[in-house]
Amino acid sequence: MNRTEAVDVVKESLAQVVPGADLAALRPDDAFRDALELDSLDFLSFIETLSQRTGVRIDDEDTPQLTTLSGCAEFLTSRTE
Repeated sequence: MNRTEAVDVVKESLAQVVPGADLAALRPDDAFRDALELDSLDFLSFIETLSQRTGVRIDDEDTPQLTTLSGCAEFLTSRTE
């Protein structure tokens, strides 16, 4: 998976959890919780959705890296090489 594909799948996963969110306005280093007003349950749903869509196992210790588009893209590209 390249970076563009990773960003796309992250945005698709976020759209499932936060329908109607303006994902086009989301900058690479914006924290999802602040930019999209995700609460803890929404964030867990996002992580679950992302894992299901990509087939990548996401452990608890990985979640701090998955709070921004750039962090998610880096994580996914490193796990799908």
